[in-house]
Amino acid sequence: MTFEDYDGFVEKFKPKKTTDDCYTPPEAYEVVAGWVEEKYGVDRSDMVRPFYPGGDYEAFEYPDGCCVVDNPPFSILSRIQEFYLDHGIRFFLFAPSLTSFASSRVCMRVTHVLTNAGIVYENGANVKTSFVTNMGGDVVAESEPDLTRRLNEVAKRLRKTRKLPRYGYPDEVLTAARLQWMAAHGTRFAVRRDDCVRVSKLDANPNGIYGGGLLLSERATAERAAAERAAAERAAAERAAAHVFELSPRERRIVESLGGDG
Repeated sequence: MTFEDYDGFVEKFKPKKTTDDCYTPPEAYEVVAGWVEEKYGVDRSDMVRPFYPGGDYEAFEYPDGCCVVDNPPFSILSRIQEFYLDHGIRFFLFAPSLTSFASSRVCMRVTHVLTNAGIVYENGANVKTSFVTNMGGDVVAESEPDLTRRLNEVAKRLRKTRKLPRYGYPDEVLTAARLQWMAAHGTRFAVRRDDCVRVSKLDANPNGIYGGGLLLSERATAERAAAERAAAERAAAERAAAHVFELSPRERRIVESLGGDG
């Protein structure tokens, strides 16, 4: 038997990628694994990756003392976190940044590590990526500028970044986007569990907060203000350090001729 389109024939039997199959670029994974090793003291030999095509994370054999460092299907991320929390399995999981606080079931039981890094996954999905873990103690959310820097060194080779819209909320409301901004400007800020509660909307905005948010205590709000000032100063310094091209005399004359009186 012969096939005029052998490649097409073979392609039919390959597993198809879905929007959930955000296979992680090896370069990005290595950055994350190295950072987890430094931050939490997890040996690389103890890291496991149960999420692969056709895999079953619930049936996976988890060695004693292991730590899951992997990119799970985002659509069932809450369920996955609950499974690991209930079974006492350490984890550090990739997560979409702007929906970090979206799950009411697990939001307050884990630590959200927010970066301002974007990753282009193998299925072509271009996702602002952060992380969730149960190794962060009593910290609910924190910006992570060092991991941001490391991932963006990889990201600039894999994708073009895009600016995300900003939404205005009172200082007492902390969103994932704001923690991303702090991380982007070298500022660390952490919120403890007894200083916040998850909110999905404000009375003044019944449409809701995209991805959810954290309502802060007065103490945490004051600490956030200090962190925001530090980040703003760094942002201003970055702008001041940028090279500005001056207009030539010819271009200046063009500017002066524009507008007119009529």
